[in-house]
Amino acid sequence: MLQIPSHITIFVYASDNCKGMKIKLISVGKTDREWLRAGLGLYLDRLRHYISLEFTEIPDIRNTAAMTRETVKAKEGELILKQIAPGDHVVLLDERGKEMTSAELAKLLEDRISLYSSNIVFVIGGPYGFSEAVYGRSNAKLSLSRMTFSHQMARVIFAEQLYRAFTIIRGEPYHHE
Repeated sequence: MLQIPSHITIFVYASDNCKGMKIKLISVGKTDREWLRAGLGLYLDRLRHYISLEFTEIPDIRNTAAMTRETVKAKEGELILKQIAPGDHVVLLDERGKEMTSAELAKLLEDRISLYSSNIVFVIGGPYGFSEAVYGRSNAKLSLSRMTFSHQMARVIFAEQLYRAFTIIRGEPYHHE
């Protein structure tokens, strides 16, 4: 199983490169629980069979006690935006985003892959959300649920949903309706 050390970028390359595009998953903060790193590693490793994937953990901002939430979001936003290329299609995982089923996510990915060659970048923000600059750069917002998950758990849940989406696209038996 692929182990995820904290604060690094991991590239997982697929056998079918989907027209040279890749999915980038950017997350603020480290995944510090071993069981969460193991779960994330499991799904990132499984995804390599479907698409090129880049996972980047942006380090936590230090010494935030004296900062306002807006300052923290702005600093995180600067680091997020450095990871995004001009042509990337950016989707924020945001509590106010669109909710969809796993099948709808699969359809969205399938359509995006077949129609466009730009990378798809999914971003999981820090505990205070995103800066206005990041919202301004985004193309869409997606909600995992109306419930709130820790940012570390959201990484694993979303990685599993990406894997599930690709098994749906390929007609594999992982997903049951």
